Amino acid sequence: MKVRCAVLDDYQDVALSSADWAPVADAVEVTSYRQHFTGEDELVEAIGGCEIAVVMRERTPFSDQLFARLPRLRLLITSGMRNASIDLGAAARHGVTVCGTASNSEPPVELTWALILGLARQVVRESSALREHGPWQSTVGTDLYGRRLGLLGLGKTGSKVARIGQVFGMDVMAWSQNLTAERADAAGVRLALSKEELLESSDFVSVHLVLGDRTRGLLGQDELKRMRPSAYLINTSRAAIVDQAALARALRDGWIAGAGVDVFETEPLPDGHEFRSLPNLLATPHLGYVTQRNFRAYYEQAVEDVAVFLEGNPIRLLSA
Repeated sequence: MKVRCAVLDDYQDVALSSADWAPVADAVEVTSYRQHFTGEDELVEAIGGCEIAVVMRERTPFSDQLFARLPRLRLLITSGMRNASIDLGAAARHGVTVCGTASNSEPPVELTWALILGLARQVVRESSALREHGPWQSTVGTDLYGRRLGLLGLGKTGSKVARIGQVFGMDVMAWSQNLTAERADAAGVRLALSKEELLESSDFVSVHLVLGDRTRGLLGQDELKRMRPSAYLINTSRAAIVDQAALARALRDGWIAGAGVDVFETEPLPDGHEFRSLPNLLATPHLGYVTQRNFRAYYEQAVEDVAVFLEGNPIRLLSA
């Protein structure tokens, strides 16, 4: 009898075509699910008979309680080598091996700049007007050249965003709790003396931090009010770094000019959510990592993870 493998949240139905699953076809029966399972009961009903599950990073939480309800599960594979939604300690207690895959940092960098440029030049509004026979030119774009780009975080992604900002002729400033002057100098970036200085002086603020205890709610009402009324906020990192209610109010009340957001506390974003209709919010459905190159890496390495696990030699292990 074949081992059963479930691929979760395959929204675009591309998991099976993004990699060659033939190396495990004789031993594994693979089923992909396009729909997101919002409830634990629904998820358990769908994959309760599976020994293997492949998940997208931080999309489906795997808690101690869920592991207990999936007694057949033996291997859990996540895209990327970090997944805060998986209780790794619980996985170990329930005898579940957790493995990861490669994840490229360039796709979220590219999307960050798509949002910045879309906001600066009002691309959605002008394109919609053209298609709907509206006014020919109704906005005046915001320049990037000579403006300040403030980066919250200067890691793998933030540093690449910084380099592109420099090419556009922007004055790039960065801040994080651990950022040193040496690291900023090496990237050719001005080090902000404080988070407040960065927020108050930047024309575009882009978030590139890992979500954790120190960054959760880092930008709340007080911080958003420090930003310029003409400034834009971009978040392609994690929704919980920015207080979502405060962001909605900032957009409604004009504390900032607009925002570009790719991440939300509840995904998929519920129907009727305010973020679906705010006119100064450019929102995308968590597309930062969704590229052909990334998906090939995810699923090709997922196949490899399955194959070597079945041979008794798991690789790319994640542990608490």
